Amino acid sequence: MRAQFVLSEIGVGLRRNLTMTFAVVVSVALSLALFGGALLMREQVSTMKDYWYDKVNVSIFLCNKNDAKDMPKCAKGAVTAEQKDQIKADLEKMEAVQKPVHFETVDEAYKHYQEQFGDSPMAGNITPDQMQESFRVKLKDPQKYKVVATAFAGRDGVQSVQDQRSILDNLFELMNGMNVVAIYVMILMLVIALILIVNTVRVSAFSRRRETGIMRLVGASGFYIQAPFIMEAAVAGLIGGLLACAMLLGGRYFLIDGGLALQEKLNLINFIGWDAVLTKLPLVLAIGLLMPAVAALFALRKYLKV
Repeated sequence: MRAQFVLSEIGVGLRRNLTMTFAVVVSVALSLALFGGALLMREQVSTMKDYWYDKVNVSIFLCNKNDAKDMPKCAKGAVTAEQKDQIKADLEKMEAVQKPVHFETVDEAYKHYQEQFGDSPMAGNITPDQMQESFRVKLKDPQKYKVVATAFAGRDGVQSVQDQRSILDNLFELMNGMNVVAIYVMILMLVIALILIVNTVRVSAFSRRRETGIMRLVGASGFYIQAPFIMEAAVAGLIGGLLACAMLLGGRYFLIDGGLALQEKLNLINFIGWDAVLTKLPLVLAIGLLMPAVAALFALRKYLKV
């Protein structure tokens, strides 16, 4: 009988404050969708780092005959065979370097350039003798790039030492920046949702002040009086959480599998799978259920004297 009464009161409260309940549902859904999106973005960045940092190389570019004119580091002329042998021997002695060390010839460099930039108008102006020989070094720990850079930068025959990871870092910094913006927007939406929840509880408590007064007179406990209001907020939050889960699932499908189909267009990127999304849904639902209920409980202590 008591459970039936509480459920009936929940229905009455949701109908009486339909507009505010709708606002709570929308704000909770948007804030939790941003929360889940921020978690997924962080996991995507971490996945991409693990995938790409394992593949990037440190490139040691060697001087060619054309560099002597323009680059002070190559003022002594093109790299000699003895210098190349010494550089390779020193690389193979380093514990941080994975073996074997790959040497890219001028012809290989020119071929790779044509594969990547063959459609560019400038590609026809580049000749093989303008390309540079290089050692492509894969590190056991990508964080130890400076070990190689310090050992070979400025050495005779070496034009420059480049870490491909620095190119990826710019992309990851951009994605992390977008993640931070999403978190700030999420916090703003959560604050708005909490304000709406508190106001909804106040209006609901005020509109039923006569019923609650009668319940106090007949000896109803404080929790029994508060339960319908808390459950109303929890139901609205749960609906918002379900909508947020639908947004996350739909967003993952639209962006990666269907619609934009980024998985096909950007097949070099290792996108997060469905398992990453599904593991976040219980957390989103739990927050959607508990956050409004707790907010309503604290609001009731002030606005509903029991």
